[in-house]
Amino acid sequence: MTYPTTNVGGYISSLATLHGVSYVKTRYDCLAELITQLSDDDVEMDEKELLLIALERAGIIQSEDVVPLHINYLREKLNA
Repeated sequence: MTYPTTNVGGYISSLATLHGVSYVKTRYDCLAELITQLSDDDVEMDEKELLLIALERAGIIQSEDVVPLHINYLREKLNA
């Protein structure tokens, strides 16, 4: 797969909209948040990152494609 390097957030949103996917927090997500808090980590995912999780869970994006997309999104976000 070719991964977008520009407007990655828009790509993620469009893909979710196209497939009617939205993020729904699971009990495992709640557990992960609790473990993160207890370990004094400060990790907060934004809407696009949560949509990536939802797209993977829905089978729209393969697991091996999530990391490159997430990296490109973070690069774009941090360089903006």
